[in-house]
Amino acid sequence: MFLRLLFVLLIMLNIVAGAWLFLGQPYAHVPPATDPGVPELHLLSELPAQVATTNPVADTSAPMPPAPTPVAPDTASGSASESGTTELRCLTLGPFATPHDLLQARTALTSITKRMRSRQEQVAQSRSWWVYLPAPTSRAQALALTKQLAAHGIGDYFVVGGGDQPNTISLGLFKDQDNARKRRTEVVAAGFPARITERSETAPQYWLDLVAASNRFDWQSRVHADGVDSHSTSCF
Repeated sequence: MFLRLLFVLLIMLNIVAGAWLFLGQPYAHVPPATDPGVPELHLLSELPAQVATTNPVADTSAPMPPAPTPVAPDTASGSASESGTTELRCLTLGPFATPHDLLQARTALTSITKRMRSRQEQVAQSRSWWVYLPAPTSRAQALALTKQLAAHGIGDYFVVGGGDQPNTISLGLFKDQDNARKRRTEVVAAGFPARITERSETAPQYWLDLVAASNRFDWQSRVHADGVDSHSTSCF
């Protein structure tokens, strides 16, 4: 009886041990890590020594693509495009007397130019020549000097009363330089130290800078303002 019970007990222990070995391992039912048909990766330490030495890790990486071969530029087409470029001509037209003249010229040249710009400059222009006698030390002396002028038959004078040249005796203001020289010669011949000086003032001048194609560019047929000329300038 005791042997039969011991035999049954051994059979039960075998059954329990088999169930634990089959069901108790955490990796027993883990699905494969790779898709079907894809070889598994193994560490070097897991491979046999001969395989590890003949197949280094570097061999498993994908080969680098070859460097692209440089393509030589097409010099023929580049030179052809440069030779086909239109040569430009850069000019300055002016001076224009008024802004209206400048606007008319710009309107007339718009269709035959690449680009234009207008500008204004202030320039000194001679307006007249002044003949005079230097100022004496006092107004009384200036008045006495005018009496001497009258005694020599010289008229058309006056004594400057203020400004930066008080007591100066003015003998005339002339737009023509030759007339001013004649007046001075007349007074000097009478024995008086007459002088002549040019009076100028700043006045605006208007200019038109333009860039156009050099072939068959004719601005003279379109611009009719007086005194306008042209000269080359730097392109912009």
